[in-house]
Amino acid sequence: MAMGEDFVELTEKQKKARRSRSLAIGIALAALVVLFYVATIVKFGPHFFNG
Repeated sequence: MAMGEDFVELTEKQKKARRSRSLAIGIALAALVVLFYVATIVKFGPHFFNG
């Protein structure tokens, strides 16, 4: 059996659902990054930037 012979073609509905999930995961990840950044700034205070 050669590689690439066992691919499954997704329907448009499945592709749209996958894009929606990927977008939701991306937004959640970005929100976590912002949350951790803000939490770090709050924890260390304004002296964090002054060195």
